Amino acid sequence: MAGSPSVGSGSTVVENSGSEEDLQVALVDLRKRKRMLSNRESARRSRIRKQRHLDELAAQASRLRGENHQLVSAMNTVTQHYLSIETENSILRVQIDELSNRLDSLNEIITFSSGNAKFNFNCDSFFDGGLGFANQQKPILASADMFQY
Repeated sequence: MAGSPSVGSGSTVVENSGSEEDLQVALVDLRKRKRMLSNRESARRSRIRKQRHLDELAAQASRLRGENHQLVSAMNTVTQHYLSIETENSILRVQIDELSNRLDSLNEIITFSSGNAKFNFNCDSFFDGGLGFANQQKPILASADMFQY
């Protein structure tokens, strides 16, 4: 009967070890489920962060497009103003040349008509009306059509 208690003891050990194995398997399954849930939650948070970052980038791109549009508009306005001023300057240069030629001609006429007395009027006296000719001259008209770019 010495063998009988051994068998009984062994069967209790087997039953205990089987129940410990079941507990260990259940513990491992519980840990796997916890890890899986934790991984799912981490992936969900990661997707939310990624979406938030994508939304921020889209908002930044939209803002930068708006700024770019404003800068292009401002640059076009400044360019138009520059071209207008450049055209006006070109017209004024042509008028200066024409007025200088007229003044030279008037000085030649005065020199020729006065004989030995030499008068040499400068532009300031001509434009100030010092000769009285400024009001009698036809205005010099120049337009942007004179210039071809």
